[in-house]
Amino acid sequence: MGQKISEIREILQAADIQKLPDFIETYQPDTRCGVAALVEKARGRLGAYEKELSRLEGMKEFEKKYACCQYICGVDEAGRGPLAGPVAAGAVILPKDCDILYLNDSKQLSEKKREELFDVIMEKAVCVGVGFASPERIDEINILQATYEAMREAVGKLSPGPDILLNDAVMIPGISIRQVPIIKGDAKSISIAAASIIAKVSRDRLMVEYDKVFPGYGFASHKGYGARQHIEALKKLGPSPIHRRSFIKNFISTGGVRL
Repeated sequence: MGQKISEIREILQAADIQKLPDFIETYQPDTRCGVAALVEKARGRLGAYEKELSRLEGMKEFEKKYACCQYICGVDEAGRGPLAGPVAAGAVILPKDCDILYLNDSKQLSEKKREELFDVIMEKAVCVGVGFASPERIDEINILQATYEAMREAVGKLSPGPDILLNDAVMIPGISIRQVPIIKGDAKSISIAAASIIAKVSRDRLMVEYDKVFPGYGFASHKGYGARQHIEALKKLGPSPIHRRSFIKNFISTGGVRL
C-alpha cells in the first residue's frame, strides 16, 4: 500500500471510534503481520465500544420505564462509613438518551475515571445538586437521618425540579416528589450512577482540603475511612474537629461527648 507500518499505527492512534470501521476496511487487505495486528487492535477497540454501549443501554431500564417523566433524577450518597468528614449526596438529572460512556457505580471506577466522569457529568447534565451533612449533625441525629438530610439538600438545589427520583435503595422522608428505590441502583441506573460519582468526587475533594487544615491523619489518601494509618493517627493525635464522635468510640475515648 506504500505506507509504513509506523504511519498506519499513528493513523490508528489518532482515529476516534467512528473512524475505526473505515480503518479496518482500508487496511484489512494488507497482508503484513504488523498491519494485521493493528487491524485486530482496531477490532478490539470497536468491540469494547459496542460492549460498553450495550452495557449502558441496560442501565437505562428505569429511565425508559419512567420516560413519561420529563426530568428523571438519580440520587445517591457517599461517605456513610468513614470515621471522619461529612456524608455527601448527589442528585443528577441527565438529558434524555444520555450517552456518557463508562457511567457506573462509583465504587467500581478508579479515582482517575471518577474525576474524568465528574467533569463530563457536570458539562452534560441538565442540572446537578450536591448536599452535605456535617460530622456534628451525624452525631446528633445518626448517619441514616443525616444522609436523608444531605439528599434533601441535593434535590432541593436542582433547577428545574425533578418529576421523579430514582434512589439507590432508600425512600427519602420529607420529600413529596415521586420516588422509586432501586436496590444496587448505582449499578442499574445511569442517573443513580451519575449521582454516585458526583457525591463521591465532591466528598473526596473536600477531604483533600481537610487534609491541609488537619494534617497528620492522612485524610487526602483514605478520605476518612478506617484505614490502619488513620486509626493509628487517631490514637496518637486524638480526634480532629471533623471526626464523628459516634463512630470513633471503639478506638479512643470521646471525652464524655454524649452519643
